[in-house]
Amino acid sequence: MSPLSQPLDLLVVAPHPDDAEISVGGTILKCISQGKQVGVVELTNGEPTPHGTVELRKKETERATKLLGLHWRHQLNLPNRRLEHTLEGRRALAEVFRLTRPRIILAPYWEDSHPDHVSASAMVDAARFWSKLSRTDMAGEPYYPPKIFYYWSIHLRIHPKPAFVMDISEFIDQKMQAVACYESQMLTGRSTAHPTVMDDIRDRARFWGWSIERSYAEPFASREEIRVDDISALV
Repeated sequence: MSPLSQPLDLLVVAPHPDDAEISVGGTILKCISQGKQVGVVELTNGEPTPHGTVELRKKETERATKLLGLHWRHQLNLPNRRLEHTLEGRRALAEVFRLTRPRIILAPYWEDSHPDHVSASAMVDAARFWSKLSRTDMAGEPYYPPKIFYYWSIHLRIHPKPAFVMDISEFIDQKMQAVACYESQMLTGRSTAHPTVMDDIRDRARFWGWSIERSYAEPFASREEIRVDDISALV
């Protein structure tokens, strides 16, 4: 990797291909429509899965990337299903932060039934700290990403209270098209009886939209306080 000519406004850290589209696809699309520089880094290639292959998942990811209009996407190729918060993984992710210099990082929520997601969340927190270290042979210059927000994964049926909820009503159809690019995960071998996996993803977005009196939305958590400069922006 080489340093980006223009730092990212938003970097999504995803344990696997499709996690970004499922969890924050609408937010990605909205930010890009606002002229923001947006990227995704996947920690693993997501394989093996029942109906996927490394080559197929790569093609699906390429289609989703094009549909979203991402400015940058990269994969660290850490071990899927055995993802652990190792020093090697932390270093690799810290180097991504140093080279892309994101203003905001979106990471998996820290509580989940999928071990890869839990490990990924811890790795992001630690890599954020390592990213600012000096006197190191890590690639890039020291950098401390200002903010991390955490997105909901889809495996654990809990409803934590979010710190804020992003209106994605205008982008729900594009989000679902991006998710559908991962046919091997969303469609192949799955029941077509209602509710399908695609129905579940859309219905969750509808619930969060209902919670803020909009059509569709995506929720986010924060460990730190969020500054507001204009109270009228909250209405």
